Amino acid sequence: MKKLKRLLFQVHRWVGVVLALFMLGWFFSGLVIMYSSTLTQTRDQQLAHAETLSPEVGWLSLGEAWERSAAQRKAVVKTEAKVADGGKQRDDTDAGIVDARLVRSAGEPLWLVEDSKAQRFALSAMDGSLRKTSVDQALKIAEHWFETGDGDGLANARYLDTIDKTIMLRNQDALSPFHHIAVGDDGGELLISTRTGEVLHASTRWGRAFYWAGNWLHLLKPLDAIGLGHVRNDVQLWLGLSATLATLTGLIIGWLRWRPGFGGKATYSEGRIQPYREFWFKWHFWTGLLGGSVALFWALSGFISTNPGKLFSQANPTRQEIARYLGNAWPEAMRVWQPVLPVTLAAAVDGADVVELDWKRLGDKSVLLAYTRDGQRLPQTPEGTQARFDEASLLAAAGRVAPESRVASRVVLNEYDSYYYPRHNQSGMEKPLPVLLVTLNDEAGTRLYIDPQDGKLLAKLDRSRRVYRWLFSALHYWDFGWLNHRPLWDAWMLLWVSFGLVLGVSSVVIGWKRLKITFAVRKSATRKVRYPAKQIVEETAG
Repeated sequence: MKKLKRLLFQVHRWVGVVLALFMLGWFFSGLVIMYSSTLTQTRDQQLAHAETLSPEVGWLSLGEAWERSAAQRKAVVKTEAKVADGGKQRDDTDAGIVDARLVRSAGEPLWLVEDSKAQRFALSAMDGSLRKTSVDQALKIAEHWFETGDGDGLANARYLDTIDKTIMLRNQDALSPFHHIAVGDDGGELLISTRTGEVLHASTRWGRAFYWAGNWLHLLKPLDAIGLGHVRNDVQLWLGLSATLATLTGLIIGWLRWRPGFGGKATYSEGRIQPYREFWFKWHFWTGLLGGSVALFWALSGFISTNPGKLFSQANPTRQEIARYLGNAWPEAMRVWQPVLPVTLAAAVDGADVVELDWKRLGDKSVLLAYTRDGQRLPQTPEGTQARFDEASLLAAAGRVAPESRVASRVVLNEYDSYYYPRHNQSGMEKPLPVLLVTLNDEAGTRLYIDPQDGKLLAKLDRSRRVYRWLFSALHYWDFGWLNHRPLWDAWMLLWVSFGLVLGVSSVVIGWKRLKITFAVRKSATRKVRYPAKQIVEETAG
């Protein structure tokens, strides 16, 4: 028992010494993340800053633009595939359209298309050619961006460079490279896709400072900056496991050493109920004892976030699942519809400021939606379309996700549940209501959340992913029940982060003292060994 207890103390001491700075950094950066705004532009932010569409006579239908650009698209895909695969030939067969949006970019009408191979293209609605956003166009886009929405007007937009990758953006490789534009004299910056002209990142100097102090440190992004991004997940895994071990052993030690004196049992000298007299040791003991459980949940959930051993399925539907969900058909209305005249469009949307027209399809059905600057979705009903997808089309699409299974149940949700809900930085556009919840009868108990208006597959969660929701999201973000409502959530998080910060600082101080003592003892021991030896040599020589 004594050996086991000694092992417990040794593990906590030395793992804690190694991880002290890491854990302090995690608590500090986590606090920064809580009150940092996202720098990646959301859908509603992009709409707020978009150009008014105002379709004109002569604009091409989606089908015409797609057909005219076929040769250019295949040439681009072939070239990029050779570069990516080291010269190997890829299948260059034409992919199907997943999403198609009609917008204005730098004054030019474009069809922004995503195909079933996750490739992104901007096709001119004037002549059908494949477009790339030039530097001059990027400057015009930046100018318009700061003149609309909540912008304060443009001040001196300047081109900085064009970059292929940036740690500021996640999962946006299909839109690279990016024009890097500086705006004004207060450090404003934009990242604009050269493929589509979309503004993907907008930040101020302060916003980037919060990013560097928050997400960049918390997720160990410095490893990406030095070319070690491929090992970052493994580093997070082992650090998370070590932090869990250090916190768990510390919590056990705290409970073992706490002597509250209940039932007349002995306390420490001078009536103390904990063994430490020194300032930092006392603070370490109490913050660990009181806040250790929450710190353990954070460490454990951080470890779980790395998906150790691939225990959990991936978060989003695969490309193949999305392709099956949409089906192979290309509805004729979607192919041949000509953009309507401004007067007709204005009448159809009651004079709203329309900035985008968006085609959606499921099987042989299609829906056309007009998006306004304030994020409204206004259904259009050209011949051969419908205002929204009917239930039969939605259920048929859901059944195609896993062809070997059937739909077990369906229900329309008018309120969020424990698995489909907005995070604090998300709007109703990212998490719309109502949604159709479809449960499949497969072994994994898959649940699909579908937007009945545009048919989008919003979320796919099998049983393992629902477990992950509680082991990671619930324990890391405390985003469930009443705790997910502000300001209760803020009070809860600030309380325990404060404990974590004190625990982290005290760990650093105690760890530094332990290292000083350890090296001092070694140095002293070395001197004691060398001195007698020297003395013996001198006496022998004499």
